[in-house]
Amino acid sequence: MTTETGYLGVTPPISTADSNEREKEVTASLMEELRNQKTFETVEESRTREVVLGRVAALVKQFVYQVSLKRGLSETAATAAGGKIFTFGSYRLGVHGPGSDIDTLCVVPKHVSREDFFEVFEGMLAGMEGAVDVSGVPEAYVPIIKAKISGIPIDFLMARLALSSIPDDLSLKDDNLLRNLDERCVRSLNGSRVNDEILRLVPNVQVYRDSLRCIKLWAQRRAIYSNVNGFFGGVAWAILVARICQLYPNAIAGAIVSRFFIIMYQWSWPQPVLLKQIEEGPLQVRVWNPKLYPADRSHRMPIITPAYPAMCATHNVTASTQMIVTEEFKKGADIVDRVIVGTANWSELFTKHDFFHKYRYYLQVVASTDDADLQIKWAGTVESRIRQLVMKLEYVDSLILAHPFIKGFEHVSHCISSEEVRLVAQGQISDAVNKRKKADIEGIEDAGVVYSTTFYIGLLVEPKPIGSVGPRRLDISYPTGEFTKLVKMWEKYNEAHMGIVVRNIKSTALPDYVFDEGERQPRQQLKRPKVGKGPGKSNNTSPDMPNKKRRSEMPVAAAPKDEDDGGIPGLSVTSAAQSLKDRELATPPAETVVKTPQLPFGESVAMATGAVAAQ
Repeated sequence: MTTETGYLGVTPPISTADSNEREKEVTASLMEELRNQKTFETVEESRTREVVLGRVAALVKQFVYQVSLKRGLSETAATAAGGKIFTFGSYRLGVHGPGSDIDTLCVVPKHVSREDFFEVFEGMLAGMEGAVDVSGVPEAYVPIIKAKISGIPIDFLMARLALSSIPDDLSLKDDNLLRNLDERCVRSLNGSRVNDEILRLVPNVQVYRDSLRCIKLWAQRRAIYSNVNGFFGGVAWAILVARICQLYPNAIAGAIVSRFFIIMYQWSWPQPVLLKQIEEGPLQVRVWNPKLYPADRSHRMPIITPAYPAMCATHNVTASTQMIVTEEFKKGADIVDRVIVGTANWSELFTKHDFFHKYRYYLQVVASTDDADLQIKWAGTVESRIRQLVMKLEYVDSLILAHPFIKGFEHVSHCISSEEVRLVAQGQISDAVNKRKKADIEGIEDAGVVYSTTFYIGLLVEPKPIGSVGPRRLDISYPTGEFTKLVKMWEKYNEAHMGIVVRNIKSTALPDYVFDEGERQPRQQLKRPKVGKGPGKSNNTSPDMPNKKRRSEMPVAAAPKDEDDGGIPGLSVTSAAQSLKDRELATPPAETVVKTPQLPFGESVAMATGAVAAQ
């Protein structure tokens, strides 16, 4: 498909040339590597997805029917009220893999409310055969219910249209469907509308899918695939790859992937990435416009959705995550350049991240409850606020970067005493607790089960200047304290059943569960510098949480410190020599090795952004 200009996108293509023989060779090897990496699902799993979606579609109609009767509609009107599901995300784009979720939009008529969705439909899902881990997050930016049905993870969104019934042949393309909808419904509808528009705006859908499958796998392996944590989510990656396809309409996947890394590394942020010009419309809905809205002006790496109303898919990006993503673009460009010239293999592009080896210090955020269903909701709420903690940490002096990891680590701990319960809630899970089973605690009076999810943030600390004298103060008590207050403001927070602890640990104190088998290096015994014997104590948790630790388990983090030693709670004061060692550990070695990536002769990144800048 082409537009009136004769090309797709907001600028002319950088090159319309066909791919050369070498690019065809590397594309063939790329597809082989993607198959080796098991990014394609089996025929059996594909059939299971279709069956599950059929059952979900029927359940949505039943949900609308039940609510309609409750609202006083007749049997006939309740049946005619309909209800329909639309898929979006990786499944709709055709790039889903084994175990990936299905993003599903439930479209309902005007008399079905969002409260009904979370109070009635969530309950119906929980009672559905084969459904587990059903959990709603109604206060999320895009309210969502997560579930797993017959082993298939599904994320449910809801949109209530200003219609009395939802016909089976309903299409979401008509912008007028957005009339009289609240912003949450518009955001929910946008997912499906955006995916349809992306597929309409790429020159070759199969090339696009092959290229996107590669980039998705790379982003997941490098731990930068997460909208909630401030990186790019699925929609953002889909738009970026689509933009490169527009710039090279006749290229095949290997060439698209090669150009992707170079162009994205050199992109002039905050110049927005657009697949088409932003459209204004007659509806009273907000359209992304940095000239009009200060919040839009603050977006660091704006990637704009192509369907009306245009929105920023990357509003969560922070200064830290921008630095991390940019560094990964540069590393990716170097690897693919070597693949093209034959000195590297595609497998190198998909090397696992080094997050738990990269930093000397980490923050550990532990969300815990005494109930499995409650834990899903509580952990989801805490995770959705991690980005706020990262943004607050970015204002701390001497802290270069706060790097959130993209997922939490879940544990079920069977404790035999209230002391064990308290320690587990603070992230201290001993080997004894870790090995204990449910049967081991039956009949014990003070026994209890703790469900916990632990999130990690890597801290890149400025090295102490060589030759400097005296202590260096790095205080994170304010951002961590504000974060715990923020998550406790959740309307369903119950102090008796929920816990939240933020503490900092050295890399040597990271638990084994964050590493794959055989990945962890032997622990080195680091010399602890001497500190004064003042009456101060370690403040290793957020200010309003319990602060008792067993020193035998946490020798690094729980070392007594003088109140005036100038250290971040839980961090040791370093000498000038140790500071130099920190500098070597903190600075990513790739920065000094990877050359600035360049497009082939005759191609210019400026061609992709120039017309946009002139708007």
